[in-house]
Amino acid sequence: MITIISGTNRPNSNTLKVAKHYAQLMEKQGVSAKLLSLENLPETIAFSDVFHRRTENFQQLLNEFIIPAEKFVFVAPEYNGSFPGILKVFLDAMPHDMNREKKAGLIGTAGGRAGNLRGMDHLTDILHYLGIHVHPNKLPISGISGLLDGEGKIRDEYTIRVLEKHVMDMIKY
Repeated sequence: MITIISGTNRPNSNTLKVAKHYAQLMEKQGVSAKLLSLENLPETIAFSDVFHRRTENFQQLLNEFIIPAEKFVFVAPEYNGSFPGILKVFLDAMPHDMNREKKAGLIGTAGGRAGNLRGMDHLTDILHYLGIHVHPNKLPISGISGLLDGEGKIRDEYTIRVLEKHVMDMIKY
């Protein structure tokens, strides 16, 4: 199973829209994938789960989305020159050896033109520290709001093609 992680807890984010599109592309390929939005993290995560005082809600998320996953796809928006702190807190709250030797793919989203390249580099460093292998096709998606239609669907043909390629890369990885 592949878990797709929308790396922000901002409600109705463009990042979540990209993650949903990615999940649909996985489904079209017949791949078992689940989508985890960090909007669903327990509010106590920073003050309990991160210090290994496991809450039932966080354990349920681990049991459903993290433990059974063979691979992850992180869709991470650019926040202050990197990725959102909530994603770092999420990673900090998991036992560090839980995902050793698993694989991950990265997609960066940004309103600007760099597609969160720096944030994907930061996230790669952390994932490597945790023993997670990162696929070299790190996909930056720039100017995200201009790629979505009024319903929040990706309509840009080039973006759809590179997402489809990323999906195929992750399936083979």
